[in-house]
Amino acid sequence: MRPGDAARPAGDNRDMPDTAELVAAAREAVYAAGRICKMIQSSKNALREIVKDDDSPVTVADFASQAIVAYILAERLGMRLSGPDALRLVGEETSAYLRNPQHGAQLAATLAAVQEFWPECDEQSLLDAVDCGAGDPDHAEFWTLDPIDGTKGFIRGGQYCVALAYIYHGEPIIAAMACPNLSRDFSRPPDEPDPHGTIYLAVRGGDSTTPFGLWELPGDDPKAEPLLIRRMEHADGDPITVCAPLDPGHADQEATNRIISRLGSVREPIRMDSQCKYAVVGRGQADAYIRLPRRRDYVERIWDHAAGALIAMEGGCLVSDASGAPLDFGQGRGLEKNRGIVVAPPRLHGRIVEEIRREGVGG
Repeated sequence: MRPGDAARPAGDNRDMPDTAELVAAAREAVYAAGRICKMIQSSKNALREIVKDDDSPVTVADFASQAIVAYILAERLGMRLSGPDALRLVGEETSAYLRNPQHGAQLAATLAAVQEFWPECDEQSLLDAVDCGAGDPDHAEFWTLDPIDGTKGFIRGGQYCVALAYIYHGEPIIAAMACPNLSRDFSRPPDEPDPHGTIYLAVRGGDSTTPFGLWELPGDDPKAEPLLIRRMEHADGDPITVCAPLDPGHADQEATNRIISRLGSVREPIRMDSQCKYAVVGRGQADAYIRLPRRRDYVERIWDHAAGALIAMEGGCLVSDASGAPLDFGQGRGLEKNRGIVVAPPRLHGRIVEEIRREGVGG
């Protein structure tokens, strides 16, 4: 059985979309975006010489990634990039930066990158494609995209991803994530970029044939056959490996470390940027990912978690906020009803949530 053949959430009687078509379009879109980003990342020094701006490589890659994802989704699904029947895409970027006459060099570089997969694209088409991501999340169904999740990882040549998810009544049911530098080989150091990269596809609602619905394939082969991942369950007493950010940023790392120390034997954490952490836990390379915000008023963005959350869940993990409540992606552009993130297999997840309660953080 292939991704998209079964995608009905358990107990959900609502009519589901044709997921096979959506998954095929999503896979093609993140493949193209991942290749474009990897190309820009490898040429970032030359790009800086052209545009004289240290932020230009990530700027160009963000816009090029969002544009090519919007274009491929609209093209494959028979939709437009603008107008009343346009593709519903909630992304992180708008074209305001590229429309500024002072950023003509960035516009030209973005257009050149997009034309690698969309040869007939012109400037107006590019701007329309980027602005397609300004969609309204107040719908029962829509796509959400982070064109480059892990900006610091992208800049330093480390881990980042293109994260795309289809939201259905407040829950992600399809996820496609390109991790251009993430190796499928667990023994490869995470800070060592892989030449092939990896793509993950997740479809909610697997059956007895596809128990979890998480699929893995090489990031540089558009015709590769996806492989179903079956994650091994964490057993009591096993040493725990936590996936952690390189730069904690908004996360309360001190509280997280105290919580982890009370879970038992702990290995050296796997540190990396971006939603790649969800994939690393979902595929069984790490046992948990914990994100506790430093500020009580901090609200996570849906595109920062939707694809990763489904990938981890279909890998056999539980994904919740710090209180154990499921993530609600139906509240607009932010996870307004949630605070903090906990990702772990079932036998470990409850212990982590209980330790967070004891610590008195994240609630």
